[in-house]
Amino acid sequence: MGFNCGIVGLPNVGKSTLFNALTKAGAESANYPFCTIDPNVGIVEVPDERLDFISDCIKPKSTVATTIEFVDIAGLVKDASKGEGLGNKFLSNIREVDAIVHIVRCFDETDISHVSGKVDPVSDVEVINMELLLADLDVLEKALTKVKKSAKSGDKELKIKSEVLEKIYNKAAEG
Repeated sequence: MGFNCGIVGLPNVGKSTLFNALTKAGAESANYPFCTIDPNVGIVEVPDERLDFISDCIKPKSTVATTIEFVDIAGLVKDASKGEGLGNKFLSNIREVDAIVHIVRCFDETDISHVSGKVDPVSDVEVINMELLLADLDVLEKALTKVKKSAKSGDKELKIKSEVLEKIYNKAAEG
């Protein structure tokens, strides 16, 4: 199989709509936050003219195209890293994907609710980025604590790993 791609963003920005357009699935898409709770998963075959050409030339018994798995992940809200909304569930789902497609609402449709009450694409991007950064910091902090504890044994490799993790953590903490 190819890689998998998580579709992320705030609630009601069109994640499930995009997912349905890409996968031709019938995932529920409704005008209320957290319509999606458990991720929707769809697999799409990737068209490749080169593969078709080679297959026509050599006539194999079968031709298997690569695929992309799209994962429609529940909407993320501010303070998700602290457990708000479906935060912990969202963050665990997003750790399982290879790539992220971040959907940002840039349309003014008063009939479709916005989680913060107003459409502000820049602020929306900042919320998602901050929550992802905070989640990464949490993972780094736990790894650093574990490695530092193990490095006390005097193992040079663990000491180097601890120093590297500390540099990464400090850089990430700067923003």
